Amino acid sequence: MKQNKNLDRRSFLKLLGVGGAAAVAACAGKKSSDASVDNYKNQVEPPTGQMTYRTNPNTGDQVSLLGYGMMRLPMKEGTEEFDQELINHQIDYAIEHGVNYFDTSPVYCRGESERCTGIALKAQSRLPRDKYFVATKLSNFSPDSQTPEGAKKMYYESMKELQVDYIDYYLLHAIGGSMEEFYKRYVDNGIMDFLVEERKAGRIRNLGFSFHGRQEVFDEVLTLQDKYHWDFVQIELNWLDWNYANEINDGNVDASYLYAELHRLGIPAVIMEPLLGGRLAKVPQYVVSELKQMNPEKSIASWAFRYAGTPEGVLTVLSGMTFTEHLKDNLLSYCPLVPLTKEEQEKLDTKIAHQMMEEETIPCNACQYCMPCPYGIDIPTIFTHYNKMKIEGRLPLDAGDPQYRENRRRYLISLDREVERERQPDHCIKCGRCIHEKHCPQQIRIPEELDRISRFIEELKRS
Repeated sequence: MKQNKNLDRRSFLKLLGVGGAAAVAACAGKKSSDASVDNYKNQVEPPTGQMTYRTNPNTGDQVSLLGYGMMRLPMKEGTEEFDQELINHQIDYAIEHGVNYFDTSPVYCRGESERCTGIALKAQSRLPRDKYFVATKLSNFSPDSQTPEGAKKMYYESMKELQVDYIDYYLLHAIGGSMEEFYKRYVDNGIMDFLVEERKAGRIRNLGFSFHGRQEVFDEVLTLQDKYHWDFVQIELNWLDWNYANEINDGNVDASYLYAELHRLGIPAVIMEPLLGGRLAKVPQYVVSELKQMNPEKSIASWAFRYAGTPEGVLTVLSGMTFTEHLKDNLLSYCPLVPLTKEEQEKLDTKIAHQMMEEETIPCNACQYCMPCPYGIDIPTIFTHYNKMKIEGRLPLDAGDPQYRENRRRYLISLDREVERERQPDHCIKCGRCIHEKHCPQQIRIPEELDRISRFIEELKRS
C-alpha cells in the first residue's frame, strides 16, 4: 500500500505501531537518523516463544539472555520529557518476545529511569511479579548518599520508584576504583551488613556488584565471597574488551580475566556494554566487509551480541535499547541464540579486534555518568563525533593529505550539526566536576580530552 506523500513522519511511525516517537532521543536528547527508520521498516519481525534463557544456579531463575538496560530511554521529540507511552510500548514488546530482566539505577536518565521503569512494568498487570526480574543499584557516589541514612534512603526510594516490595538483583554500583572507596561506600558505614540482612529477609533476592576498574580491587572484593556470598557480578564484556581492555584504557581489566575468575567461582556474570557504547555497531568499513563476508545476513551489532551471549557462565546481556529497531535486532540475536563458532570467535578475538585497536579512539561508552556538565558541554556527543570521524578515516590530521580540505570542512560542519556551539569543548573551564563528583567507568581524563579536541578544532579553523 502506498503511503500518503503528505503524511508526516510522526504519523507514519504511528502507523508502524511504535507510537509517536520511535526515533526519539536517548537521555542526551538525540534523534534517530532517517537510516535508522529505514532499517526499522525493513527489519524482519523477531519470532515469539524462542528467547534463549539461562538458569541462575543460586535461585533457579530462568533469565532471558537479552536484558533490557534502562539507561538510554527515549524522549518526546523536541522536548526534555521522557516518552512514557513509548517506554511502555517497548517494554510490552520486549516482554511479548520473552525479555524478563530489566536493569536500572537511581542515577540513570537524570534520576528518572527507575520511575519510568516502574510505571512501564506496573502497566503489565497481566504479568505476575515472579515472572520478571528487576535489577537496580546502590549508586551512592555522592557523600550524602554514603552515610548510613543516605544509602538506606536511596535503597528504599528505589523500591518506591520501581513500585516493588522486593528487588531481584541488587548491585553495589561501579566497584573498582580502590578498596578504600569500597569500604567507605559500603562497609565502614554498615551498609553491607544492612544489605545482607535485607537479602535474608527476602527483600533482596540476589546481591552483587558491577565492576569498572582495577584488577587488584576486583580480586580483593572476590576474596570477600565467603563473607558476603556474591550471587552475581556485572562486568563489561565484548570482543574488544576480551583481550584489549587494558590497552583501550590503562588500568582496566581484560574481560577474559574477569569472566574466567567468575566462572571459576561459579558466580553468574551479567554483561554490560556488549556494543562498547555503540562503537561495535559503527565499525570501520573494512570490519563491515570482514563480518559480511562471514555472514551477509547478520547485522553488525548482532556479532557483538552473539559474542557476549556465547559463554555459558553469562546469565544475561544488557542492552540500552532506545529505538524499537535496536530492540528488534537484539531480539533476533537471542530468539534463539546461535552461539559463535570457534572460527568466528577466533577471527573476532584476533584479526578484527587487533585492527580495531589500531584506531586509538577515545574509550567513551556514552553512559552519561559525566552529565550534566554545569557549563552545558555535551561531553558524550563530542567524543562520539570525534570517534566516528576517526573510525571512518575522515579525521583531518595531515594537511598534506589530498582529502584534508574536504575532511576539515566535513568535520567542522558535522560538529556544528551534532553539538550546539555553546555546548562544544572550548567552553570547558576544567572545573573537574565530571571526574571528581561523577564517576567515569572508563576512567577517561575528560577535561584533558576536551582540551585536546578544542585545540584540534581551533587548528582546523585557522588552517
